[in-house]
Amino acid sequence: MIGRLLTAALLSGVSAGVAVSVVQEFTTAPIILHAEEYERLGASGHAALVWADDATGGRFHLAHDGEAHDGGGDAWAPEDGLERTVFTVMANIIAGVAYGALLIAAFHLRGAAVDGRTGLMWGVAGFVAFAVAPSLGLPPETPGAMAAELGARQLWWAFAAASTAAGLWLLLLAERRALNVLGVALIVLPHAVGAPYPGDIGGAAPPELAGRFVAASIATGLVFWSVLGWLGGRSYERFVLRPEAAGA
Repeated sequence: MIGRLLTAALLSGVSAGVAVSVVQEFTTAPIILHAEEYERLGASGHAALVWADDATGGRFHLAHDGEAHDGGGDAWAPEDGLERTVFTVMANIIAGVAYGALLIAAFHLRGAAVDGRTGLMWGVAGFVAFAVAPSLGLPPETPGAMAAELGARQLWWAFAAASTAAGLWLLLLAERRALNVLGVALIVLPHAVGAPYPGDIGGAAPPELAGRFVAASIATGLVFWSVLGWLGGRSYERFVLRPEAAGA
């Protein structure tokens, strides 16, 4: 049984990771490269327009000498071109397999019949939990964007994703009305708590570019989760349900 579950998770996760890598080459990757040009300009001393909160409610000011970005120093990064593409694909495949394993585990815990169409619906739910809900508090950021401390952002992202996933499960799958109400509360909870917020907002890249990146990232996430859900449902049906029905 474990082998068949792993096979379903690997097949759907690797396929979704490769598919989203192809989509990213035409959506988010060009925007990232463009934003990195602005980030390098900011690091070299050129000014960037940022927003700072103050007693009057806030103001724009010019940031110089790398002030506008969440500095990464001399941290290693893959070279542009083939090396960068390979690392991106590898990261997407790892993420795909991890999310695929969660999805297949959810199918198994639910214990109901699953096919490609049902898997697609689960994939859309995963998109809401792991992409839409966290993005409401922490939208995808272009290189050079100002942000709160990394650990706080990671903790809130995990909190938002887990709370939304649990809330959707109770809201859509539980039969008791009290559990449905609890599901709604769990979906709202992370946003009532609030995401970590930096004192200043802005960055090296123009806001129009940042807005395009948010839209492209969310659309790409929908592609990823749709492919993962559909293939996850088909794989679970093929490698788990059919052998069980045949007594294997």
